[in-house]
Amino acid sequence: MNSRFETQKAGESLAGESPMDPARSRLVALAAERGVSLAALSGLLGRNAAYLQQFVRKGSPRKLEENDRRTLAEFFGVDEAELGAPPRDTVVTVGVGAPVRNADWADIPRLPLGASAGPGSLAQDAAPTDRLRFSGRWLRQQGLEPSMLSVIEVEGDSMEPTLRDGDEILVDRSPRPLRSGLHVIRLDDVLLVKRLESGPAGTLLVISDNPAYPRMERARADVAVLGRVVWKGGRI
Repeated sequence: MNSRFETQKAGESLAGESPMDPARSRLVALAAERGVSLAALSGLLGRNAAYLQQFVRKGSPRKLEENDRRTLAEFFGVDEAELGAPPRDTVVTVGVGAPVRNADWADIPRLPLGASAGPGSLAQDAAPTDRLRFSGRWLRQQGLEPSMLSVIEVEGDSMEPTLRDGDEILVDRSPRPLRSGLHVIRLDDVLLVKRLESGPAGTLLVISDNPAYPRMERARADVAVLGRVVWKGGRI
C-alpha cells in the first residue's frame, strides 16, 4: 500500500485551486509523517474509504465531526485544535451581559469493566462504551493527564459507605509511587477496587471500607495495581 504517495497526492491535487485550510493541510501532513493512507484513516473512523479524501480535496464535510476529530487526534497524538477544533479558553457572549469563558474539556473513556467492591468480577480488555466529560482545567489542577484516565463502574457493597454499587470512579493509570488510598487492582485474576496500605515485610493490606468484609494481607507481588481512584460520582 503506497500510503505516503496517496497522502502527498491528496495535497498536490489542490495545486492551482483554493488552498487547503490549516486543518486539512495538517491532516495530510500527519498522515504522510505516519505513513498511513487517508483511506485507512477513514476506516479507523468507521467511514467509507473516500471519506477523508473528499474532506481534503472537496471540502466535504466542511469540518470533521467532533468524534472523528477526537479519534484522529488521539491516533496522531496531537491536540484537536490542529485538526479544526475550536480554540480553548475562547471568550464568547451569551445573551445580554458579561462575556462567558468557555473551559476546555477532556472526554474520558468509560470502560465496561466493573471494578468489584464485592465478590469480584473477571478482568478483561474492552473498548470504551462512551465517554464522560471533565473540565480540562480541573484535571490540570489535580495533576492528571487525560490520556492516562479511565472511568469504570463500581459493583458490590464492600467499599460502602465510601463507594456504593453503581458509583462511577475516575482511575489514574499514571505510574506513581504507591501510597495509601483507593486503588483498582487485579488480585487472583479478579478486578477489584480496594483501599491499599503498606503492610509488614513487603506486604500490602487490601482493605474493604465495609466492616462486614475482612481485610487481607497479601504479598506485593500478588497485587497488580492498575490505577489510583481520584474521583467518584453517583446518584443521590
